Amino acid sequence: MPIHIIPATLRDLSYIAANLRPEDRAEIDCQLDHWSPALLALTALQGFAYVAELDGNPEAGFGAAEQRSGLWIAWSWGTRRMRRCVPGITRFFHAVLGPQVAARGAWRVEARALAANELALRWLERLGATQRCRLPGYGRNGEDFFLYDWTRESWNHVPFSKTAGTETAAHAAGR
Repeated sequence: MPIHIIPATLRDLSYIAANLRPEDRAEIDCQLDHWSPALLALTALQGFAYVAELDGNPEAGFGAAEQRSGLWIAWSWGTRRMRRCVPGITRFFHAVLGPQVAARGAWRVEARALAANELALRWLERLGATQRCRLPGYGRNGEDFFLYDWTRESWNHVPFSKTAGTETAAHAAGR
């Protein structure tokens, strides 16, 4: 099953947002009071936004957007088939997205993950993000999150071999 990374479109991101895997829906539900697939997709189109296609079907959206000068927020969410896309997204993250964000002058890139979303936490660590702190009660219903980041020094310097464990596990789990 070939995985292709393409620039995101409103149509593809809306489809993914309408078919979120339960872990991603839970994470989004507790961060946004009122959202719809179209609104989430439209918001995601700011900055750099990409879609991972599996057999021609959009399965995961990911990217990064500048919040203020030098501070970026990285994001990703997908359908139940997203796990099969993790190896391709990881390679793209290191080869394209990281250098794009760095070239735009990022000093810091942050990502937040629901504390209960173990796959996301492991993937962020494998991507080279540093866990900075627990955010108790960050979710609108009191859910805990973790804050991860990359700094200018670490954004492009994660060896590909460090990501291999998550890719292999994600690929096997998605079969």
